[in-house]
Amino acid sequence: MRDNRDTQQKLTERSCVDFAAALAAKQSVPGGGGAAALAGALGTALCSMVAHYTVGKKAYASVQDDIERILIEAEDVRENLMGLINADAEAFEPLARAYSIPKSDPARARTIELATKTACSAPIEMMRQCARAVPLLEELAEKGSRLLLSDVLCGAALCGAALVASSANVYVNTGTLGDREFAEELEAEADALIGEYAPRAQAVVDAMRAHLRRG
Repeated sequence: MRDNRDTQQKLTERSCVDFAAALAAKQSVPGGGGAAALAGALGTALCSMVAHYTVGKKAYASVQDDIERILIEAEDVRENLMGLINADAEAFEPLARAYSIPKSDPARARTIELATKTACSAPIEMMRQCARAVPLLEELAEKGSRLLLSDVLCGAALCGAALVASSANVYVNTGTLGDREFAEELEAEADALIGEYAPRAQAVVDAMRAHLRRG
C-alpha cells in the first residue's frame, strides 16, 4: 500500500519533474490513470492554445463565435481532467485497504466490491472528458489558425491516447466485479467511446500530418 505522506500534496500541485519522478517510482499512485488524465489535459490545453491564437484575428472573423465556444468548452474539459488526476489517486487508497482485509473477514468481499466500483468512476469519466475534446479538435482542424495545425495534431494524438489509456483502468476494475450488470454497462460505454472517438482523433492526426507534409 502507498504511503499517505506521498499524497498529502495533491498530485496536480507537483512540478512536472516531481510528478514524473513519482510516476517512475515503486509506488502505486500516480499510475496509469493519473498519466492518462494528464495526457488528456495536455491535449486539451493545446486545443485551448490554438483557440487563443485564433480568436480576435481578422482572418478568422467569420468563425469567432465558434472559436470562443471551443475555448470555453476546452477549458472546462481541461479542468475536469486535472481534477480526475487527484480523484483517481484518492480512489486507490480505499481499494488497497479493502484488499488488505483478512480473507477470513466476511465483510471483505463486499468491501472490495464497493471500493472497486468507486475506482471505476474516475477512469470512465476521463474517457468521457477526452471524448468531449475530440470534436473540438476536429473543429479547430477546420477553423483554427493555419499556423498551429501541428498543435492540433499533437492535441488529437494526446487525447486519443488518453482515451484508450483511461479504458485500461475501467476494464481492469470491471473484470473483477461480481455485479456483472454494472460491469457490463461500464464496459459497453467504454467500448462505445473508444469505437467512436479513437478513430476520430486518429483521423485528425492523419489529416494534419498530411497537411503539414504538403507544406
